[in-house]
Amino acid sequence: MRRTKKPLPILENVTILDVAAEGKAIAKNNDMVIFVPYVAPSDIVDIQLTRKKNSYAEGKAVNFHSYSTERVEPVCEHFGVCGGCKWQHLNYQAQLKYKQQQVTDNLTRIGKIELPDISPILGSKDITHYRNKLEFTFSNKRWMTDEEIKSNAQFEDMNALGFHIPTYFDKVLDIKKCWLQDDIANQIRLAVRSYAIEHHLAFFDLRNQAGFLRNMIIRTSTTGELMLIMVFFKEEKEKRENLLDHLLSLFPNITSLVYIINEKVNDTITDQDVILYHGRDHIFEQMEDLKFKIGAKSFYQTNSKQAYELYKIVRDFAQLSGNELVYDLYTGTGTIANFVSHQAKKVVGIEYVPEAIEDAKVNSELNSVQNTLFYAGDMKDILNNDFINEHGHPDVIITDPPRAGMHTNVVDAIIFAAPKRIVYVSCNPATQARDLSLLDEQYKVTRVQPVDMFPHTHHVENVVLLEKR
Repeated sequence: MRRTKKPLPILENVTILDVAAEGKAIAKNNDMVIFVPYVAPSDIVDIQLTRKKNSYAEGKAVNFHSYSTERVEPVCEHFGVCGGCKWQHLNYQAQLKYKQQQVTDNLTRIGKIELPDISPILGSKDITHYRNKLEFTFSNKRWMTDEEIKSNAQFEDMNALGFHIPTYFDKVLDIKKCWLQDDIANQIRLAVRSYAIEHHLAFFDLRNQAGFLRNMIIRTSTTGELMLIMVFFKEEKEKRENLLDHLLSLFPNITSLVYIINEKVNDTITDQDVILYHGRDHIFEQMEDLKFKIGAKSFYQTNSKQAYELYKIVRDFAQLSGNELVYDLYTGTGTIANFVSHQAKKVVGIEYVPEAIEDAKVNSELNSVQNTLFYAGDMKDILNNDFINEHGHPDVIITDPPRAGMHTNVVDAIIFAAPKRIVYVSCNPATQARDLSLLDEQYKVTRVQPVDMFPHTHHVENVVLLEKR
């Protein structure tokens, strides 16, 4: 006989104490820590436990007795369901406070190093419509909200064009209005959805790998240019052309209209051919006197305006006079390398992704920058003593690693390179703190500047200046 699981209890009148990792908040019951999403410190709530371990539990707020003064009304109708913008219920000043706290806690508790005063976090001027890229997924089995399920209503249209529900690879929430990108993205998405329904174009079936419409990516730039990338599961020429022509008639301001036929199991397009249908196969982003070419596969910081503020901080920390040899580690498409090139004698950029390095070279050429060199390969393999001896010991190293931080081989190579200054940009202060402690014997942290790149999320960027002891 199968045993049914005993339902977990509801804890009443629990005060939310603080924020935690991954955008959740913390409560305590006796000595047990409880992680709860979509609540704010000082909320008093009843918590339905959903998971219980020996040392912690997870739950959700099912009733509010009183609300935190840091709360605001979320602007988005999809808040709490789509999985993005998890802090939209917190006022922006509170968001900045908790991001500052996250940086301070990580650097002090994990780094355990001597620190200067940490500068106040630089907030984003735009807290909505700040992203320059969004990807939407087509699905023939849309995610139903709790209210829709409880209503027992029957829905003829089960198609969705929107975002994946977290932890459910085959479930997509149909998005009516997203506040992350310029409203042109909403207009295009709704126009595509409407046309597809009217003309019986098959939305993708993720489980059975069938259908016609698969993904849609919209890229915008501060120069007003617009790229639309349509991804189809298979080629159906007449249907494809009719849809693309319809979109061009509605949105003549599309700078670049490209498409991809992706018959693979996964959605990644890095290994797929991009086919130009209208306009250019790229758009341009502008930063001071520099232009950056962005294609369908190019990486570019998704908050363009705040990226500019971030790079200005990096340039300021680097203290370049025009005579320095600079290494730019994890250079991506060479944005920082090109941005600081006018103030340096020479910049050497290294990046794992070969296509990104090709973009970096193009961006240097586009801007008549002649003092950059770019190399593709795994950082821990390329950046070794031989490489440094060949190219010269840098005066300044700028490093902007992925969330996992730097491999210990890279840290060792930096110590061997012995630059006067290191500017460490991180999207994960926890791994940054770990790396700073490894550098601490040789380098002292002299400046720390947190930057908010992603309002309404828990993510925070942090820039640290280290100087040789």
